[in-house]
Amino acid sequence: MSRAVRVTVRGSFDGLSEAQMASLVAVAGEHDFMNTQYTAEGYLAYDLPGRPFFTFRFAEEAADADEVPQAAVRAQIKAEEWMAERGYPIKNVTVQAVDMAEVPLGKRGRREASRQ
Repeated sequence: MSRAVRVTVRGSFDGLSEAQMASLVAVAGEHDFMNTQYTAEGYLAYDLPGRPFFTFRFAEEAADADEVPQAAVRAQIKAEEWMAERGYPIKNVTVQAVDMAEVPLGKRGRREASRQ
């Protein structure tokens, strides 16, 4: 049985050119920072030109708890490659992985689980 892992990769754009900034601002509606969806491809969110920060959210899988760190590394590599392919310089990259099997159920989740 695989485990769902949510990976958040955060960082800063580092010295974007005016053309790069304009390109990102032009499609900013597709990268709403208030959106919190996690996808296999990664969901990029930012709020340029107000803030130089970005967040990528990835839905990864791990066979067991020992593989969660590798899922985090995979997501970081995907994010860094995506930025590099487009020529966006970045810095201060951090990664956080959450094994969803370890997240406690809320009241509604416990109620639904008890029905099964």
